[in-house]
Amino acid sequence: MTAPIATAGNEPEAPASVTPAKKIEGRSLGQIAWTRFKRDKAAVAGGVVVILLILLAVLAKPIEGLFGLDPNALHQDPDILDADLGGLPIGDWGGMSADHPLGVDPLQGRDLLSRVIEGSWVSLLVAFGATVLSNTIGTVLGVMAGYYGGWVDTVISRIMDVFLAFPLLLFAIAISTSLQGGAFGLHGLPLHIMVLIFVIGFFNWPYMGRIVRGQTLSLREREFVHAARSLGARGPFILFKELLPNLVGPILVYSTLLIPTNILFEAGLSFLGVGIQPPQASWGGMLQDAIKYYQVDPQYMVVPGVAIFLTVLAFNLLGDGLRDALDPKSN
Repeated sequence: MTAPIATAGNEPEAPASVTPAKKIEGRSLGQIAWTRFKRDKAAVAGGVVVILLILLAVLAKPIEGLFGLDPNALHQDPDILDADLGGLPIGDWGGMSADHPLGVDPLQGRDLLSRVIEGSWVSLLVAFGATVLSNTIGTVLGVMAGYYGGWVDTVISRIMDVFLAFPLLLFAIAISTSLQGGAFGLHGLPLHIMVLIFVIGFFNWPYMGRIVRGQTLSLREREFVHAARSLGARGPFILFKELLPNLVGPILVYSTLLIPTNILFEAGLSFLGVGIQPPQASWGGMLQDAIKYYQVDPQYMVVPGVAIFLTVLAFNLLGDGLRDALDPKSN
C-alpha cells in the first residue's frame, strides 16, 4: 500500500489521533527547592510568621505613630491600676481591655502591646546584625581554611578553637557592663545595640566557620574547581566565584537557625540587666521586670514570653524547611 501523493489543492490531512507534542521544560535548582519547600506546611507557616515579624519590626515606629501607641506612656489612672493592691492592673488577665488588648504592666501601667511591638525591632536588629557579622567572618575564614589547607587551615582552625573556648556569656556580661557609660562616640541605645551585635556576632563566627570549612573540603575536589584551576584561575577567583555560590544553601540554612539563637542570647543579656537598658522596651527586659509580679500578675510574664517563643519557633521551622528543600538527597 502506497502513501497518498499530495497534489496542489489536495493536501493530505493529518490523522485525527495525532496530538501536538508537549514541550518539555527543565527546572532550575531554585525551582526544585521552592517546590519542595511548598510541600512542607510547617515551614511555610514559619516563613509567613517570619515575614510578618520582620514587617512588624520594620514598621514598628509608623505603627506606633498611626495608632497613637507610646511604649513608655504611663497610665496610672484609678480605673487601670489599683493603688490598694500595690499598683496591680485592675481586671482579669493583667488589665486587658479594648484600649490595652494585652494588658498593662504593674505599677506604671504601660501598654504591653506597644512595648512588645517596640521590643520586636530591637531583638530582630540585634539578631540579624550579629548573624551577618558572624556569617561574614566565618564564611571568609572557613572557605580559606578548607580550600588552601596546610598551614592556613591549621592556623584558622586553632583560632576557631580559641574562640570556642571563651565563656561567651561571662565575656558578654563583662564587655557590656564595662561599656555602659559610652564608647566609640556612642551613648545610650545605639551603643547598647552595637555592643550586643559585636559581642554576639564576633564570638559566634567559629560555628559558621566550621560548617563552611567542611563543605569547602568536599567542594574543592569537584570537577568544576579542577576545570577552573586548569584554565588558569587563581585562588581568589575560585574562592569567590566558584566555591561561595555553591555554599549559599548551607549558609542560608544555618543563618535561619542562628537568628533565633541570637534572639534568645539578646533576651538573656537584657534579662540579666546588661543588654538593652530601660526605658527602652525589650523582650528580655520585660521578662526581668515580670519576675517580681509573676505570682500576682502572670500575664505580664506571659506576653513577652509568648513573643519570644513564637519568634524562635517560626525561625526554627523555616530553617528546617529550607534545609530539607535545599538538600539534593531529599525526595
